[in-house]
Amino acid sequence: MRLKARLAAPLILAALPAFAQAQDATGPKSPCGGDFGAWVEGVKAEAAAMGHASDTVNAFFSGVRPDQAVLQADRAQGVFQRDFVDFSRRLISENRIANGRANAGKYGATFDRIEAEYGVPRGVLLAFWAFETDYGAVQGDFNTVNALATLAHDCRRPELFRPQLLAAVELYAQGGINPASTTGAWAGEIGQVQMLPRDIIENGMDGDGDGRVDLKGSARDALLSGGKMLSHLGWRANEPWLQEITVPESMDWSQTGLDTEKTVSEWQALGVAGRNGNLGPAGLPASVLLPMGKDGPAFLAYPNFRVYFEWNQSLVYVTTAAYFANRLNGAPVYDAGNAASGLSGEQMVRLQEKLQARGHDAGGADGILGEMTRQAVQAEQQRLGLPADAWPTPALLEAL
Repeated sequence: MRLKARLAAPLILAALPAFAQAQDATGPKSPCGGDFGAWVEGVKAEAAAMGHASDTVNAFFSGVRPDQAVLQADRAQGVFQRDFVDFSRRLISENRIANGRANAGKYGATFDRIEAEYGVPRGVLLAFWAFETDYGAVQGDFNTVNALATLAHDCRRPELFRPQLLAAVELYAQGGINPASTTGAWAGEIGQVQMLPRDIIENGMDGDGDGRVDLKGSARDALLSGGKMLSHLGWRANEPWLQEITVPESMDWSQTGLDTEKTVSEWQALGVAGRNGNLGPAGLPASVLLPMGKDGPAFLAYPNFRVYFEWNQSLVYVTTAAYFANRLNGAPVYDAGNAASGLSGEQMVRLQEKLQARGHDAGGADGILGEMTRQAVQAEQQRLGLPADAWPTPALLEAL
């Protein structure tokens, strides 16, 4: 869970769980690279120093090997270069909506328990369940230990994956995984809502009462565990997360974006209104989110929306997941508007390079329109006297 980019059989395979990404922002790099066998011996020594018996450690690592297919999947993130309308239309289908509503009924008692204990609405979990594994149908066939070891050995993000590999040793010691046979996503996630080993240790729940946590075979276990994790990540009960809105043409576009918050009543005073139904409580803080600029879809993002980034850090993914939760709860299709053409992946890289050359931190030149790139775009739009709606266009690229 939270390591996504998974668009295989309609899913998305791996954008990195946000909770985990937070770990790689600070601190020294974990040991990585070099001879794989020698590197494994170092991890084994660290696991033993943590208190694991040598027999346990040796058995866990006995068959470990690097998997080149994992590295290939890790480098293939082009799906996140799509804009919100394209991305959401690819992930959300009538069949997926129908299956979601059927599962809401089938597991109604479990969702009732999750809502009572953790305050997480069923639509929210259903959306993640759908996008992660198509309601359990496509859970991934990568050997979990090999995947974690490969990514921990690779020097791109070892500070994320080495702790997860060590957590997998702990999970093995508890009887939670089998190093030889446990499979899942290429990034080491396991089960129907795709949870990393540390998540499973901290949030794994027995939802069907059989005395064990089975996130692969038991939807009830997976859903209850996912609800507990969202709660621990900061989900606020009985509050909205994302709502479609209408925005007046007179809006100061520089006030839009997730880095600007106002109360609902303040947004209402500026002419923001719910497209379908009333906005949230007047004193609730919120941000106006325009994923494709002032002429595209418009949403009001509430505090719970930020919890989505603890699951996945891709803006287009979390916006789609949050919107899909609304659809599963009965909301209509959003108004796609008439947004100006965006940039290709190659053009986005060029834009990010230009933004960074001007002193902005665009989060790297990866061709993906993330929040840091959007903030830099907005600043340059203001400087150039353009509508500062954070949507990069070919005209902006040319102007820079």
